[in-house]
Amino acid sequence: MKKRNIAIFHYKVGGTDGVSLELDKWKRVFEEDGHSVFLAGGDLGSAEGTLIPEMFHHLPVSERLYQNTFVKLTDYPDNETYAAELYTQADIIEKSIDHMIEKYNIDTIVAQNVWSVSAHPSVALALYRAAEKNNIPVLAHHHDFYWERVEGVCLTCRTALELADSYLPPRGKKIRHAVINSLAKKELLRRKGIDAQVIPNVFDFSEDPWKIDDYNRDLRSSFNIKENDIVLLQATRVVARKGIEGAIDFAAELNKRLPKLIGSRLQNGQMVTESSKIILLLAGYAEDDATGTYLKRLVHKADELGVNLKYIGDRVASERNNDQNNQKIYSLWDTYTAADMVTYPSYWEGWGNQFLEAVKAKLPIMLYEYPVYVSDIADKGFSVISIGNSLAGVDDQQLVKIDPKAITQAADLAVTYFQDTEFRNCAVESNLKIARRYYSMEALKGYLAKLTNNWMVDTDIEV
Repeated sequence: MKKRNIAIFHYKVGGTDGVSLELDKWKRVFEEDGHSVFLAGGDLGSAEGTLIPEMFHHLPVSERLYQNTFVKLTDYPDNETYAAELYTQADIIEKSIDHMIEKYNIDTIVAQNVWSVSAHPSVALALYRAAEKNNIPVLAHHHDFYWERVEGVCLTCRTALELADSYLPPRGKKIRHAVINSLAKKELLRRKGIDAQVIPNVFDFSEDPWKIDDYNRDLRSSFNIKENDIVLLQATRVVARKGIEGAIDFAAELNKRLPKLIGSRLQNGQMVTESSKIILLLAGYAEDDATGTYLKRLVHKADELGVNLKYIGDRVASERNNDQNNQKIYSLWDTYTAADMVTYPSYWEGWGNQFLEAVKAKLPIMLYEYPVYVSDIADKGFSVISIGNSLAGVDDQQLVKIDPKAITQAADLAVTYFQDTEFRNCAVESNLKIARRYYSMEALKGYLAKLTNNWMVDTDIEV
């Protein structure tokens, strides 16, 4: 097979978000197969690549275009004015993509989520036109689609409808599609007549779980957490669909059982004592909702329920470094070394990277059984602490509610995990064995081989 110069495009690369983490794994597999891979995005984070600033999805213009495409046409007087800005931005981005294609002699493109979630609509147009004009085959990797937004969408005008129909995602003989779960596969076929291959998110399980070392040894003390405190790690971004209020309810219920946990052995070997506290640690960065109040509402709820909540997202990044004040920045992986259990109460996930991270860390997992977990993951046989799979509306703070019985049962099971070391070890080792079979880098190589065999042989794709 001919070795390729592959360009991977996303709004941002080199971050701790799910798409950035996953595209790095694809990059590694392609490079191990002998291809050259070049990253491009509107924000490079910690990665090396081609910076195209106009691609970033959190610029005022990109956020304005998103809102006026999928929510309401409020910033433009009519369809024509909206379309003018949409295409003007696409022209600017397309020129930068063309320049990169020429500079690195790109002969294959991987479109990471830009033709599905469309957080920056102009990028979808620009990348399609550049690929079409340069006669380059594209592997479109869709993590989540615009129609999956939990808050709903409304295509606002004629051009928005045309954009969605033609480019989100586009059809074409030189485009192959991959989705990350079976629900998306079915819906994409129903809506667009496009058949896609399911390639689940994966993780590198070849190395031992992350451990305490000289760099991260002070993580607990840096945030006033004692060595004998019980740390529940919420490693996701702080965004509403992550359902972090469910973790607060769980922590509150576990607080009631704290006396039962005295004498239990923690991950770090310390013993729970009467002075121990339960800490809910929010390690992901805050990417707030439209109201800008989600984190504040979480803090308020935690205060009301007596839950010790600590947000450290501003001191956590994809890699270790120092901030502008020379404060130590920990990697996301460092936070797992300080944890005793992972909370994962998301009520919507395209797949669920943090689930695999918890498995890699050999930590017990409390989770809400979100739809993709039920459809694609649960049947693999993982051992989890479930808080159910149904929501019970929202409270007066617009935070989701979960059946109190499910929370109570989960807290009871969590006590068993803490008290019975043999039970806990058996569960986490079994989870790791299952994950290595279905969701490892080796498994990804097999999934990608099915997608790319007889596809990268030459530039002509037959589907």
